[in-house]
Amino acid sequence: MAFELPVADPASLSAWCELHLGSPTEAELFRTGHLARVVGARLADGREVVVKVRPPEARIAACTEVQRRLFESGYPCPQPLAGPAPFGEYQATAESHVPDGAMLPSSGRNAEPFAVALAQLVHLAPAPEEVPSLAPAPAWTAWNHGAGGLWPWPEDQDVDLNQVSGPDWIDAAGQAARQRLWEGHDQAIIGHGDWFTDNLRWQGNRLLVAYDWDSLITDSEAVIAGLAAAIYPAPATVTETGDFLDAYGAARGRPFSRDEVQRCWAVGVWTRAFDAKKEYAAGQPLVSLAEDEARERLHRAGLC
Repeated sequence: MAFELPVADPASLSAWCELHLGSPTEAELFRTGHLARVVGARLADGREVVVKVRPPEARIAACTEVQRRLFESGYPCPQPLAGPAPFGEYQATAESHVPDGAMLPSSGRNAEPFAVALAQLVHLAPAPEEVPSLAPAPAWTAWNHGAGGLWPWPEDQDVDLNQVSGPDWIDAAGQAARQRLWEGHDQAIIGHGDWFTDNLRWQGNRLLVAYDWDSLITDSEAVIAGLAAAIYPAPATVTETGDFLDAYGAARGRPFSRDEVQRCWAVGVWTRAFDAKKEYAAGQPLVSLAEDEARERLHRAGLC
């Protein structure tokens, strides 16, 4: 069945808010969404909230708990207010609305603010054993999925990418990167798996708020930093990825080892190749990864 974004009609939304937040909606502030329906609303009691409606998953409760702990620690994220709770056939959560902020820091695409903010998140996040499981990871981070084949099932397309023939260089890059990642055995931590401009807002070079806490994952720090380094300014150049990894090492107080650096680059190849494979399957231009860039990134991963 093809992916369909939840509708979340105004009447149902208002009733859900009255039940779980103690006040119906008074006005809709915005409506957007990609994998979930996201609606900003002003409640009758004056509060401004954001309600997120998506298919039910057990991992959302864990994502919400991590977000709550980060908020309580002072990290710049919205405060969870309600849920996850049923919303018809879906489930919904509500969080505080944090408006405004710039899409980029004052320093533009400079890696340092992005790396510093992610390192702080990783430092403040609870250990994986302190919260329920965050599995299964979102598809674009799931290099170690157990579904068989090279590619996991994409969350926004009704297609088995493993049955899509070609391009050979994308499959080869993804396979090589995945094999390199299997060779690592670092301690698992919690981090954000979709650390890029659309999910971040800034005041100067200070992070004002980070969104999309459904994208939390449990993996090694090299994987979490490597994913971010590959995508943070959507998408990152090879130079920008290297700058991010250097800045992240400085922010956490110790540089990555040679082995960690290689796995940072490898997971960046894998996620960019996954997106490129999706683009090819949909008949779209390949913008997530080019063959020459894949070769350069694989070289930095110690693979060619």
